[in-house]
Amino acid sequence: MADSSFDIVSKVDRQEVDNALNQAAKEISNRYDFRGTNAHIEWSGAENIVLSAESEDRVKAALDVFREKLVRRDISMKAFKPGDPVASGKSYKITGSIVQGIGQEEAKKISKKVRDDGPKGVKVQIQGDELRVSSKKRDDLQTVIQLLKSSDFDVALQFVNYR
Repeated sequence: MADSSFDIVSKVDRQEVDNALNQAAKEISNRYDFRGTNAHIEWSGAENIVLSAESEDRVKAALDVFREKLVRRDISMKAFKPGDPVASGKSYKITGSIVQGIGQEEAKKISKKVRDDGPKGVKVQIQGDELRVSSKKRDDLQTVIQLLKSSDFDVALQFVNYR
């Protein structure tokens, strides 16, 4: 019998992020507490998002609105890394980035967690920015998925290609 396997990836649907950004921009333009603060949110390149407003508390409030929209669209908070508010002239800016892929350090941590705490006979291979987990028993793979879901890593994990 052939080995069963699945892949561990960290990917974000850009269209969902774009939808969340557009919803946040609409709410920011309509809400009373943002009137006159010149608050707005926009893409800056392919993976960066810039929020700006005239005061530090308003730019933080705009960030909270954007985070709320991301959560409603089932995008993990670990996939968006905002920076600190930075004063630039009369306004404050927060630049955040969308994080995709599993870095080498995180991949090693995940692999070590599966080797140490997972069932025997489960193999983990690092393949670029994703991991392949394989085993002869499908139940072991389910156990690994539950183990990783209960663990806390610095990246948002998705489990795909289960066969």
